[in-house]
Amino acid sequence: MNPTNNPSCVALIPARSGSKRVPNKNIRRLGGHPLMAYSISAAIESKVFETVILSTDNEEYAEIGKHYGAEVPALRPKQFSGSKSPDIEWIELTLRQLKDQGRDFDCVCILRPTSPFRKSETIQRAWSEFLKQKGVDSLRAVELCSQHPGKMWRVEGDIMTPIMPFIKDGVPWHSNQYSALPEVYVQNASLEIIQSQVIEKTRTITGDVVMPFFTKGLEGFDINNPEDWLLAEHYVNKDKTCLPVINKAKPNSCFKY
Repeated sequence: MNPTNNPSCVALIPARSGSKRVPNKNIRRLGGHPLMAYSISAAIESKVFETVILSTDNEEYAEIGKHYGAEVPALRPKQFSGSKSPDIEWIELTLRQLKDQGRDFDCVCILRPTSPFRKSETIQRAWSEFLKQKGVDSLRAVELCSQHPGKMWRVEGDIMTPIMPFIKDGVPWHSNQYSALPEVYVQNASLEIIQSQVIEKTRTITGDVVMPFFTKGLEGFDINNPEDWLLAEHYVNKDKTCLPVINKAKPNSCFKY
């Protein structure tokens, strides 16, 4: 991107209902507020976005999202809200809905509500880095792998084969010392930024040229299961400042979760 162009950006926050491992995860209270409220608040406070859109299939989720300052143009159809539905479906749908309203944006930023420790400063840093980098289609948050994929295997029946059958200096990765292997990064759920025209042309949320955004500390922490939730509560109980600040009062409808 070219920072002199002052491109516009919309924040998209996906919050479907129906989570099985952590029921009602996206509106379950963490630190006194529904989980998705932290992503909405961080997006608004960053002042990066023209608007903040919540994509959900649930009316109650929509009302809670609006309470915290997000827009909900329409409820997401059920066929785009399953646990295996690809992101590109609801993203294209949302961008079409906005375009029908005469609203076009140069870039899209995806902020998943399962990363509550991502603050407005995180978003500002990512946006600044994206604008400075020329010739890239998108930016994706990553962190250093704790378990190197060069040591991982796929099991089929009684036989194992390495996931990454690479060789360094004549020695397979799986038989090399950790210190001899190249650093490998894994994507996390903190954020993604992509040019809108890339989505239209490639029907992907990455394009071909992807730049890394290196998250720090808890910025990339992602809640996927009950153990993650307990750990998130531990972090919050230890230091409430690790969460984005929310000045809104809690809506009554979220008290039961």
